[in-house]
Amino acid sequence: MTQPLSALRLGTAWARIAGLMDEAAEAFVRTSFSSVVRDNWDMAVGLMDGAGRQFAQSSRSVPSFVGTMPVTLAAMLRRIPTARLAEGDVLISNDGYLGTGHLNDITMVKPIFAGGRIIAWIGSTFHATDIGGAPGVEARDAWEEGLTIPVARILRGGEENEDVLAFLEANLRQPAEVIGDLRAQFAMYDQAAPRLLRILAEEGIDSVEQLSAEIFARSERAMRQAIAAVPDGEVFDAVTADGFEHPVTIRLRLAIAGDALTLDFTGTDPQIARPVNSPLNFSRAYSNYAVKCAFDPTTPNNDGCFRPITLVAPEGSIVNPRRPAPVWGRHLTGHYLPMLVLSALGQLIPDRVVAESGSPLWNVYFTGEQADGGRYVRMFFMNGGHGAAATHDGAACLSFPSNVATQPVEQFENAVPLLVTEKSLIPGSGGDGTMRGGLGQRLGFRVVGEKPVTATYRHERVQHPPRGLLGGLAGRGGRDLLNGTQVAAKARLVLAPGDTLVFETPGGGGFGPPEARSAAARDRDAAEGYRP
Repeated sequence: MTQPLSALRLGTAWARIAGLMDEAAEAFVRTSFSSVVRDNWDMAVGLMDGAGRQFAQSSRSVPSFVGTMPVTLAAMLRRIPTARLAEGDVLISNDGYLGTGHLNDITMVKPIFAGGRIIAWIGSTFHATDIGGAPGVEARDAWEEGLTIPVARILRGGEENEDVLAFLEANLRQPAEVIGDLRAQFAMYDQAAPRLLRILAEEGIDSVEQLSAEIFARSERAMRQAIAAVPDGEVFDAVTADGFEHPVTIRLRLAIAGDALTLDFTGTDPQIARPVNSPLNFSRAYSNYAVKCAFDPTTPNNDGCFRPITLVAPEGSIVNPRRPAPVWGRHLTGHYLPMLVLSALGQLIPDRVVAESGSPLWNVYFTGEQADGGRYVRMFFMNGGHGAAATHDGAACLSFPSNVATQPVEQFENAVPLLVTEKSLIPGSGGDGTMRGGLGQRLGFRVVGEKPVTATYRHERVQHPPRGLLGGLAGRGGRDLLNGTQVAAKARLVLAPGDTLVFETPGGGGFGPPEARSAAARDRDAAEGYRP
């Protein structure tokens, strides 16, 4: 008869499994071929129980990836049921509507067998800079955005499926990089699976379900207690994004009733024929993430944490589009959702939230030809200022709500014929307030090769800067400049040799009325260059 898990056994086993996930992520990163995994950590590793419920992940996982992985697994199993899987199989897909929201993110999942049955699943998601096609700001449907990998086996019994790899290789500009990252994950799975079985045996745990059920129950209880501590009621808020020809508005009704919380996006603008639509999986992951941060940030993230949260997102809206709406830049909508949730919660629990940050995340794709004729595709992330909180100023250039890292400038310059001419903070870009918003940054890229370079980017917070909270002022909006002249914030430009493209990311919003900021803090701002 299975004995209940004591708090000590549970804590020890959970800590060891969490450590295993971090170890697996390190193995992936250290053997990866791409800078976006190796340097930016635009990836996630997760562990799910036999029923496909997420209960552990690497600590540096991107929130949207771990938030969508169980949903992707469920979709995979509708295509290939568990009865048809064998040891050594690995499933793959990058379908944006089944996964993280766009084609560049590839998700793979491997079943872990014991005693002839599947006891758990280890999964991973990573960003592939090139996924074929020509993803850009002008895409009018999902088919224009690159290669869709339907749910398939990329490994059969531990052997590579040559048909799937051939399709990938024929569609990619840098197949060695993407396929190298895939193989790095195969090795990671082979390392992690037997170690999980060893941990269970050494801790005397009969099944993963025994462990996950206890984790889910405790986590759900912690989240419900945190929600119940806030009085019942409902609040409303809305945020306006720059959009394309016209701004886009996202509306939220947040309601608390007892120990449950509802996020209702009814009234949000409909989907548009431009690639900023946020599929439901992505919208749900980032909405849940904000609730977790505000109410229960310390309990490890898992399925139980989100059971008290109900999300309503009307189908056909920009936060739940119908296929085949284009979704390449889905973060341009989805990254607004955590800030909208936190802004609404500011009316209820102001001490636990932050003002809006200089995101959605900014980045740029550079594509072109090397001097030797080889092709390259490189992405560069750049962060805006973080929003201020009740107790502290916002940080400069902090990635939020995604948590990707920044690539070293020198490594980027060694890989492509571009020179980074400037990487500096922008004084005065953080919103004023009792607590000041974080500063944005200025980044310049000059073409130093003899061949043209195509730059593709899609940026927000140019027309509608990050809002302050509870009397705090907005941060400075962003700007994009080509040879000193401001250009569109969503564009595909062909740069000639000698051209310089400069990006100025937004500053974070301030918190509280500016007149309440202390004289000492203002003197420090001036001395440290935070104000011009």
